[in-house]
Amino acid sequence: MTTGNASILDGNSFKAADAAALDDRRRALVERRQHRLGAAYRLFYRDPVELVRGRGAHAWDADGNEYLDLYNNVPSVGHAHPAVVDAVHRQMSLLNTHTRYLHGAVLDYADDLVSTMPAALEQVMFVCTGSEANDLALRVGREYTGGRAWIATSEAYHGNTALVSAHSPSLSGAEAMDPALRVVDPPDTYRYVSSEAAGAAFSAAVAEAIADIERSGDGLAGLIADSSFSSDGIYTGERGMIADAVDLVHAHGGVFVADEVQPGFARTGEDFWGFQRHGLVPDIVTTGKPMGNGFPIAAMIARREVLEPFSTARPYFNTFGGNPVAIAAAQAVLDTIRGEGLQAHALEMGEAMRTALRDLADAHPRIGDVRGAGLYTGLELVEDRETKAPDTALALAVLEELRERRVLTSVCGPSNSVLKLRPPLAISAADVPRLVDALDDSLTALGA
Repeated sequence: MTTGNASILDGNSFKAADAAALDDRRRALVERRQHRLGAAYRLFYRDPVELVRGRGAHAWDADGNEYLDLYNNVPSVGHAHPAVVDAVHRQMSLLNTHTRYLHGAVLDYADDLVSTMPAALEQVMFVCTGSEANDLALRVGREYTGGRAWIATSEAYHGNTALVSAHSPSLSGAEAMDPALRVVDPPDTYRYVSSEAAGAAFSAAVAEAIADIERSGDGLAGLIADSSFSSDGIYTGERGMIADAVDLVHAHGGVFVADEVQPGFARTGEDFWGFQRHGLVPDIVTTGKPMGNGFPIAAMIARREVLEPFSTARPYFNTFGGNPVAIAAAQAVLDTIRGEGLQAHALEMGEAMRTALRDLADAHPRIGDVRGAGLYTGLELVEDRETKAPDTALALAVLEELRERRVLTSVCGPSNSVLKLRPPLAISAADVPRLVDALDDSLTALGA
């Protein structure tokens, strides 16, 4: 079992020593940012990018340079999508207030959102961020089961509240983990070769964690997982890969929280939600970033019986969660995904991307694996294909080379050796060869 060292935040980050190489203007901006915002904030790249506008899957910096954005799922339907901009503008022109008044649009959107999910998921609580949604989910799950212990994967990142950080093993180098947390390795489809073997290993690890919880008396609350294992290295696997593990959790009285902040809202192409790829009906679903295309809105969706012990025991109030303007943004996102056929588009573009990247791997032996579903692709760089040893230094160097070629992305996985290719759903067919050419040139420049 491995644990992380805050790699999700520190992998592709600017270091103070890099400031000396910047031009006067950007060095002054960096110094001002560090002085005013403090040292905890991170920037991408040795040469940070100052983005000032975007459209679709493209963004422009302050000097007018255009970039292909292969990283941002926050503007899920595309940067500055006109439908979202118009919806927010129209509602802001009418009213925005807190959530203790009746508002029909909030209920209409709640109905629409749950209509995309299995019928058992009936009730919605709106918040502002994925961190808040996961915080609420952990509390609801504990209230329902009476257990304290959650199971999470070894590089999982579920958010930044005190409770959620303590259940995000990728932060374990900087944050104290909850004493009851059990950490398991993800289903590594690259090193286990097949989804079947990876799924079996994952189920065995979950079974061992449950047994340890039961011996300790901590009480099982459940499993919280992103079904694409995004921070762990992107292991989408074959359909149904993690179903046995979730069945084990249910058999022992725990709940399954599907963290859909990254794989949700048509990202995987095959289904609207990542968990649907595995034939699962979660007890709780959480979502965030892509829900409002950058406008802060998130939600926790739960089975009625799971939410009831929490909701009857205490009132819950989130001042801005699900306010009318946020709901307008969220409704526009749902409408756009359907109206523009973005789920089918994600499937088509993702398959084209991975096919092209696998072809590229023939010329570059340091590309160890290309994996994913829909517009969620992981490209793992290795020292050697026989040993499959991760090559962190190469991956970070490739990021810098791609940045110079105006292609933006980042890394994930325990060694930061996996390129995390997660563009807005608006990416076009013309963008795929641009990625491949930039990656080809980057690897060639690095002698890889």
